[in-house]
Amino acid sequence: MAQPVKAFTTDFDLKTGLSKKTPSTKRQLSSMKGMYANQEAYNQKLENENDPLIYEFYELDIPQTSGDVLFGTSIVYPGKVGNEYHMTKGHFHTILETGEVYYCLSGEGIMLMENPEGDWQIEKFSKGQAVYVPPRYAHRSINTGNEPLITFYAFRADAGHDYGTIETKGYRKLVVEKDGQPELIDNPKWS
Repeated sequence: MAQPVKAFTTDFDLKTGLSKKTPSTKRQLSSMKGMYANQEAYNQKLENENDPLIYEFYELDIPQTSGDVLFGTSIVYPGKVGNEYHMTKGHFHTILETGEVYYCLSGEGIMLMENPEGDWQIEKFSKGQAVYVPPRYAHRSINTGNEPLITFYAFRADAGHDYGTIETKGYRKLVVEKDGQPELIDNPKWS
């Protein structure tokens, strides 16, 4: 049985989203294979830009018990692969009936969500706004701006992450740049 979590204080920088005490998990472009629709653009960027950092996040290593809350920050860096904006891989929670809250500290972007039944939703990120992700929805943060998209998130600690479903199926929708603006389109590779 896990020891109960005691009260604690931790740090994260409101400008960078990073912690001095807790290392981040980094996702380079090479770890995003199959996430972008344009494989040729992906290969070209990987080769020409020496495997750039797309996003990073940190979360605390606390027991994964139902009574605790897991939280941290996510930083999605600006850029595109072809005409698709930089984004997180996205995930369902292993406990599908789990909601999550993201609070935007800086930057701008979109939270793309979809559930197993085929419903999809988007919500915009901007500084000072909170986005609620309902239970049963996979979710992906997408940076549509020119500066890092930094969000603080919180969810039940035992919820877990299911990245495999997204890696296998993808999302039904993509967010691409068209005429200098974000546009939502159908994913031609969705299965």
